[in-house]
Formats: sequence, structure tokens, C-alpha cells
Amino acid sequence: MRVLLIGANGYLGRFVADRLLADPAVQLTALGRGDDADVRFDLASGSPGALTRFLDAVHPGVVVNCAGATRGGARELTRHNTVAVATVCEALRRSGCGARLVQIGCGAEYGPSQPGSSTAEDAVPRPGGPYGVSKLAATELVLGSGLDAVVLRVFSPAGPGTPAGSPLGRLAEAMRRAMQSGDGELKLGGLGAQRDFVDVRDVARAVHAASLSAAQGVINIGSGRAVRLRDAASVLARVAGYGGALHELDGPPGPLRAAIGHPRSDPDHAAPVAYPYPDGCGSWQQADVRTARDRLGWRPRINLEESLADIWMEAACRI
Repeated sequence: MRVLLIGANGYLGRFVADRLLADPAVQLTALGRGDDADVRFDLASGSPGALTRFLDAVHPGVVVNCAGATRGGARELTRHNTVAVATVCEALRRSGCGARLVQIGCGAEYGPSQPGSSTAEDAVPRPGGPYGVSKLAATELVLGSGLDAVVLRVFSPAGPGTPAGSPLGRLAEAMRRAMQSGDGELKLGGLGAQRDFVDVRDVARAVHAASLSAAQGVINIGSGRAVRLRDAASVLARVAGYGGALHELDGPPGPLRAAIGHPRSDPDHAAPVAYPYPDGCGSWQQADVRTARDRLGWRPRINLEESLADIWMEAACRI
């Protein structure tokens, strides 16, 4: 099976590439903007015609799209998350390869949900910010394309390679700084938000399963369990061996805000700064993952403690 992987050098794409390469039946070709891609192509600015010619030449059986942007203004997010997917869909419709499309969506497409609830695929999407809007528009393009396609709505990926700007990445960096400077306390704010964290390696397994399946439509990929950021911080402290006190700063309810630092003149210990959680999902999000189990035969295998241990291992290398 020849697979064309778009966005192989991204956070999710790297693990998807590893998973696909471990399958001896897969012949993998990577397409992306970086020099390390087999073929350089920018979906946000390239033409569908050029991509069609490439598809006809390579003739993949499956196209996996892991490319996209998580940060930036509405215009940039739309260009990388929506226009790029429109290019993929148009090229696949024009091509004679008949490839199946596996599109990576996100839990932010649903927006805020009722605390205590699990969000199933039939929930009405109400994204709370431009990132979720841009990803939802991409999903709608895929679903309306008439292609053999599935959209995997990935909730909050975690594990090795977690971006430093993500909530768990910021927690690890704050703990690293505290341990490096010998601080006996760590001040963190806005840890009341609860998210469904799923290990990035489990996400890669889901992509592999979706590539081999005939499932179509939208399928949630998550752990099926919401975890409070406050609890994740405690677990991270334990795996890191941080014996200091964790002090949660009071803050208003709403989007997650993480305040990290101490009021000193040293720039590494600046006064606490608030960072808004970018997904627009409010205080709670938890996936209903029964469809993934039933249609893909997929279940999450890696627990959050293992994911956090890997996040910490990378952060500790910077001490």
C-alpha cells in the first residue's frame, strides 16, 4: 500500500510516519514544506493542478493529511487549515488515483461542552475560536467532497515532542525552571480546566487503523477521560521528583490560563504571565470514543502518567 503523508515533520506527523514505516506493507512518501520531505509542496499556496499531477505520478492508495497550524491569526489559520484542505480535496477529485483520505481534525471543532458529559460525533460543533472554526471548515470540505474519506477528531495530544507552548509543555518548562533554580514553590494559575489527553503514539495507531479501514465520516480520538490540569501538574511533579510546593493562583473561570514564574528581576523568573488556552473549549472537554473502538478496533493504550514522564524527560534534558 502506497501512502502519501502530508505534514510528516509536524508534531503528529512524525509519529504517524514512524507508525506507517513500521508496517512492511506500506510504501511511504512524505510531502511537505520542509527540506526533509520527499517532495516539497506548500498546500496553502500551491495549486490543486500541481498536486493532481503529483498524485497521478505517485498513485497513492491513501493520503494522510497531518499538516496544519495551531497558532496565529484567523487569516493564517484559515490559510493553513482550510484552504490547504480544499487544495487536497480538489486535487484528489481531479486525480485518477482514487486514494482514500485520512484527515486529522481536532476536538476544538466541538467547542465548549457541558461539564461531566462525553462528546460524541453527532454533537453539534460550536467552536469557540478561530482555530476550531478553521478546522471545522476543513472537516466540512472533506465530508462534502464525495471522496472516500474519514476525519479523525483528535482531542488533546500529549507525550514526547509536546510543543513547549501547550499547557502540558508550559507546566514542564515551569517545573524545569523551578528545579534548576532550586525554588521550593511553583506558582501556577488557571489549572481548573479539564481536557481529554491522548498520547501522540496512540493517535498514530489510530491513523494507521483508519488508513486500513473502510470507515467514513467523523471519528473521535481521545482517552475518553477528562483530566484536570491541576491533577496533571501533581503527576508531573511526582514523575519529575519535584518536592516543592505547588501553589495555584486564583483566577476567573473560563478559558485555561497558566501563570508561570516568580516576581524577581531575573528574566527567568519574571512576574506571572497569563497565557490563554488557544482551543476555545472552555472548562471541560471529554471525548466519547466508542466509535473508534467499534469502527477502527482502536483503544488508547498509553496512560497520562507515561505521557507526562516522556514530556518531563525532554524538559529535563534542558536542565
